[in-house]
Amino acid sequence: MVALLVLFSLLGAVAVLLIIVIGRRNHAPTETAEGLLIEQEARLRAHESRGSFNSRTAHNSLPTMGDSHRR
Repeated sequence: MVALLVLFSLLGAVAVLLIIVIGRRNHAPTETAEGLLIEQEARLRAHESRGSFNSRTAHNSLPTMGDSHRR
């Protein structure tokens, strides 16, 4: 019984610690031009990936037809 209480108290402590760490993060927007360009490239890659790897494309085409194989 004591071991179970120790386990749950440790899990609770870890959960509280994670909440504190995530709550204290700085969510400031990127201000430099280089950071903005990096974010823009990441958004474009994510957009292309969503189009290349959606369910219709993955199940109705040959394995070499996706955008990732054209590089």
